[in-house]
Formats: sequence, C-alpha cells, structure tokens
Amino acid sequence: MKQHWDIFCKIVDNLGDIGVCWRLARQLHSEYGLSVRLWIDDLAAAKKIIPHLNVDIKQQAIDEIIILKWLNSNEEINVDFTDVADVVIEAFACELPVAYLNAMVQKKSKFNQQVTWVNLEYLSAESWVADFHAQPSPQANGLTRHFYFPGFTESTGGLIREANLFDRNKEFANNKADQNAFWQSLNLSNSDHLKVSLFGYPHAPITDLLTAIAESNQPIDCYVPESSILPKIADFFGVKSLKVGENIQLKNLNLHVLPFLNQVDYDRLLTACDINFVRGEDSWLRAIWAGKPFIWQPYFQDENTHIKKLDAFLALFYANFSVKNQVMQMHAAWASDHLSAAVWHGYLNQLPNIAGYTLQQSHQLAKQKDLAAKLVVFCNMAQQST
Repeated sequence: MKQHWDIFCKIVDNLGDIGVCWRLARQLHSEYGLSVRLWIDDLAAAKKIIPHLNVDIKQQAIDEIIILKWLNSNEEINVDFTDVADVVIEAFACELPVAYLNAMVQKKSKFNQQVTWVNLEYLSAESWVADFHAQPSPQANGLTRHFYFPGFTESTGGLIREANLFDRNKEFANNKADQNAFWQSLNLSNSDHLKVSLFGYPHAPITDLLTAIAESNQPIDCYVPESSILPKIADFFGVKSLKVGENIQLKNLNLHVLPFLNQVDYDRLLTACDINFVRGEDSWLRAIWAGKPFIWQPYFQDENTHIKKLDAFLALFYANFSVKNQVMQMHAAWASDHLSAAVWHGYLNQLPNIAGYTLQQSHQLAKQKDLAAKLVVFCNMAQQST
C-alpha cells in the first residue's frame, strides 16, 4: 500500500520555507512513489515558487502533489482532518493545526495506528546538530515528535538533493549551447565577462559590493533576480526604481535585472555564473550543488546566532582549503555592514583556486545520502517500531 505523507509549511517572511518543502514534496513522490499532500498557509506567496498555483482554490494537484490551503485557527472548524497521513512533516517547527493534532491522537487511540510525526529543522553545520538529530520527544497527548536535523555529515539527516541534480548541473556547466539558450530565454547574450549572480537580504553591504565590482579591472556582468534588494540597487545607481529586463552600466559593472526565476531556471543561473551570492537555506544549498564559488548570507538572528552558523559552515566546508583566508574574509565582510574593495579583489585573485575546491567539495557532499533518502528510511523504521 502506498504511504501517505503530509507536509505542513508556514511561510514566514521569505520563500526558503516553501522552496525546501516544494522540492521535498516532489522528490518524495517522484523518487519514492509516495502520495504527498502539501499544506501551505500563504498561497499568494507560494505562487512565486509554484507558478501554476491557483490562489483561489483550497485544494489542487500540481505535479501530482496535492496542495491544500492551510486555514487559520478560526477556519479550521470547517476542515476535515480525519484523513491523517502515515507520516506528518512539520517543516521548521511551524506547529501543526490543533484539529490535525487531535485527529492524530484519535487515529492512535481508536485505530491503534501510530502516526510518524517529524519536525524538519533548519539546516546548520554546527557540531551539536548530530547529537540532537533523530531524537524522539514524547508528548503529553501520547504522540511522539521526532526532531530531524539536516546536515553536512553522515551522522545528520543529510542535504536535500534530487537524485540526478549534481550530474545535471555538471552537464549544463559544460554545454555552451544549453547556456546560450538559457541566456537567450532571458533576452540576454552569453558574454565572456565574469558572471556574478546576486541574491541576498537588504541589510548586506550591497552598495560596497557594487562599487567594488564597478572598480574591478575587468568587465563583470551582475545578474539580480527580482527581490527585496532592488530598491537598494536603484539607490546605488541614482534612479527611482529598477524593473525586470533593465540593464544598467557603471564603469566595469554591467547589471541585469532578471525576473524572479522558477527553481529550474535558478539552478541554471547558479551553474552558469562564476560567483553566486546566496542567502538563507534554499538558494545556499542550490549554490553548493551548482559547484561554483559562492558567498552565503545567513538569515539574521539575535545575539549574532547567524554568525555562529556561518563560522561553523565555513570551518567545515573549507577545512582543507589552503587559501581559505580570502573566503573567510569575503563571507565575514558580506555578513557585516562593510565590504572593502581590497577584500573583493583578494577574493577575485584566488577565484581559480576557490572554483576548483568548491567543485571538489560539492562532489564529495553529493556522494552522501540525501535528505529525502535518509528521511524515508528513518520514517519507515519509525513505523515498523510501533
């Protein structure tokens, strides 16, 4: 009998949550034949990641995934939660609807069927992750909540990665014709300039970066998908606003405003560029799988918790890199409020070395079991033990 999985996703203030959940839902169905329902609290926001989503329909099927509107607490009374799944994924501690939790309890007490309840945590390279990964947490209602931590080592829950992703990206990186077609689809040409993609949070030192790029000793094409940083970039150029499709130049900086790309095209952008600025979790991982040099901006947290996460990742990923100082300095500057031209040029001077090492590390990580594979095994074992 086909297993039924439910994934609950609450979109907070960025799209990393739904980006991860949508990738996971499709992979669980396509690679493991699972019947998956994805509950989303904000369909309008999710539509950026799932373009064919109809925000006016509470239940619909896209890519054979059942997508349902996750109603607020006042509306839950009208929702039938009796069809509880075999496995319930609570993405990023979003807290399940009370009515659904009650239905899980009833399924256990009335039918003696234990639901496997997994809280899928945020990704971190910190050492404590392995100690807390897969730990059970018995609840007062009789259910058990399992904490599942993605991570970069075999002792964690793995990294989300489709089965053919790394090889697909590698093939695209080596195929000039496919790259030409990609750029043409964006009404751009495939230039021989150094290519940089820029996706970040507005508090990054964006003005410093653009200034440093403009003063570089070579032409650089900078590609900016539509996002919340466009107003800051418009200020840098002294214009009121920037629109999709605009190209603007200053000295050696050629900036191109792209539309918000779907997940497939964003992977292509990362793979086609020489340096990728990424943020949060979803784009960060996709940059790793692209195998190209990247600068990661973690989501801001109080008490500089995000800096601890950044440092832990850098220490792990670049542990054996002989010229890692330039990478460390670049990441530290990008996570601060100032990026000097000297740091940027120091990074560019080591770019060939950084590129070779990044591809090597990406290849090594791709040899590990991915998150979906490990999650399926974990949940099957949990089902069998009840």
